[in-house]
Amino acid sequence: MSGTHSPSAIIVSGAGPAGMIAALELARTGRKVTLAGPLSNRDDQRTTALMMPSLDCLDAFGIGEKLRAAGAPLKVMRIVDATRRLVRSGPVSFHAAEIGRDAFGWNFPNLALNAALEHAVAGEPGIRRIEKPVDAWSIDADCVTATIGDETVRAQLAVAADGRKSPARDAAGIKVKWREWPQAALVLTFSHQRPHGFVSTEFHTEAGPCVQVPLPGNRSSLVWVNAPAEAQALMALDDGALALKVEERLDSILGKVTLEGGRQVWPLANAVPEYFAARRVALAGETAHVFPPIGAQGLNLSIRDAIDLIAAIGNSADPGSDDALARYDRLRRPDVHARLAAVSMLNRSLLSGFLPVQMARAAGLGLLARIPPLRALFMREGMRPGDGFRAIPSALREKVGR
Repeated sequence: MSGTHSPSAIIVSGAGPAGMIAALELARTGRKVTLAGPLSNRDDQRTTALMMPSLDCLDAFGIGEKLRAAGAPLKVMRIVDATRRLVRSGPVSFHAAEIGRDAFGWNFPNLALNAALEHAVAGEPGIRRIEKPVDAWSIDADCVTATIGDETVRAQLAVAADGRKSPARDAAGIKVKWREWPQAALVLTFSHQRPHGFVSTEFHTEAGPCVQVPLPGNRSSLVWVNAPAEAQALMALDDGALALKVEERLDSILGKVTLEGGRQVWPLANAVPEYFAARRVALAGETAHVFPPIGAQGLNLSIRDAIDLIAAIGNSADPGSDDALARYDRLRRPDVHARLAAVSMLNRSLLSGFLPVQMARAAGLGLLARIPPLRALFMREGMRPGDGFRAIPSALREKVGR
């Protein structure tokens, strides 16, 4: 319909997982939402680890139970210092049972996650779906206008979930601080001879982490961070040769390895914007934060973007007002910056050959291994910011009661 104007309280640009989750959360509050963007990538071989608080969000959409059939729980997370540095720490294991949970979260293939979210979007009457990207933006004092093909959509608020090179973010004039890391991640899925026991193992090497994450059956996903040239060299190997390399890197803890499906290499970077919202545009997903694939941050942060956006706009008649966007910026800033600092510090500690850095890293892991209350605090904070500190009073009361 050429030249039409479709009124919408909010337009979400970008239909990846972050955009779909933001649209679903907003629609559940009674807002009219237009979701613009092509269908998700059907060639994405990656997996996504979602912590239990994030799964609560998917349960609210009615897709959590179906997704669990395609994923595997993460009951134990283990860190192994596989560096050849002068100072190394012993292995450290984190058990969900220590904090009264069956699992920290679940690991899902992205294809299954995207399909479930698309099904939820299709069944949500409050979402109008346009399977095209936004071609152009215009921002005025009282509305934002998106041109999508031959259609014009006006809204009070735009949620920019349109990726690292976001046109919506550019239209709002929000600058981004980028850092390119001298690393790339090889991503693949494999089957293995021995059961994983729902244990995810993170091998720390001088080039970065190599993380095995359980999938259903005797299968796992792998994110292997390396120097870019080494990652490309691994990518070029045939399946048999690469399988042997993977088994060797994992110290044969899972026995013989057989590769499944394709493989991909992703350059590593981190990025954080100057503001998380401005001029009727709120940032979400990788438009708001880009992290190396360390510590299962990505989509968990994106879900908290959506939750904080709901809290920021509340029942406001104008969800894109300066006050609402300022609240959103205040809510997201500490979470994103704290996670970025933690991930960057860990990554730098692996890359650094400086002896005091090695000693500090080994000492930190050693403290986590030896002090259960500190380990519990670390585990709870890893699942959701603030949970660890909120649990301290009850833990103290329990200790006093004994």
